[in-house]
Amino acid sequence: MSDAPIGVYDSGFGGLSVWREIHRALPEESLVYLGDGLNCPYGSLSEERIRSLAERAVRELIGRGCKLIVVACNTATSAAIGHLRATFPDVPFVGLEPAVKPACERTRTGVVGVIATERSLTGAKFLSTLARYGGGVRVVKAVGRGFVEAVESDAEDAPATEAAVRAVLDPVMAEGADIVVLGCTHYPFLRDTIRRVVGDRPVEIIDSGEAVEKRVESLLDQYDMRASGTAAPVFEFLTFADEAYRERLRRKAFGI
Repeated sequence: MSDAPIGVYDSGFGGLSVWREIHRALPEESLVYLGDGLNCPYGSLSEERIRSLAERAVRELIGRGCKLIVVACNTATSAAIGHLRATFPDVPFVGLEPAVKPACERTRTGVVGVIATERSLTGAKFLSTLARYGGGVRVVKAVGRGFVEAVESDAEDAPATEAAVRAVLDPVMAEGADIVVLGCTHYPFLRDTIRRVVGDRPVEIIDSGEAVEKRVESLLDQYDMRASGTAAPVFEFLTFADEAYRERLRRKAFGI
């Protein structure tokens, strides 16, 4: 057993969608969340730059005593997870990838939409997953332009955000997709807006949050690292931005 915290890292607010899944399922675990904020969004950054930022973040989380680290950012996972595992071989990592496997297994029309950042959609991890599970399924890929920025600016319900979501989703659904994968951890914060755009069309929206939480549980058991339950959990929020951003992270985590 270990009462050390679980670390969760993202470019900004997005990973809080994963943080919430972990907190919901494992309320006894302490959590340290690091939302970069200063360099968000990561989608258009070079792979070398993302690796550097991810390594800096992980060093910070290790310095806080984290026993396991979730890279709760699809873009950072795609660009840096191999580098992180090689650089910190004694730390268990959980990375993210779009939920292509369950989408391909559950589609009825044989068409799946995947909305993600440019970096994620061209990354080796996504392409290998697609090659492995996408046989016989047509996958329509689209970049969620403006999605991250909307979440970072607390504009999820703004008319301009709905227009941006519609511009991305309508062409995907016009191709016949009956499942749309949210391939960035920021995107679940737009779920209500996405549902409004989908309307009464029979389209299922899925993301990776629950699968990541299950993987966290698996690793905690594998390494005998679950919290003892004798100490009250502690929740800490870190950022490379300013104090105002850190406070926004805390408030968004708890839905305040």
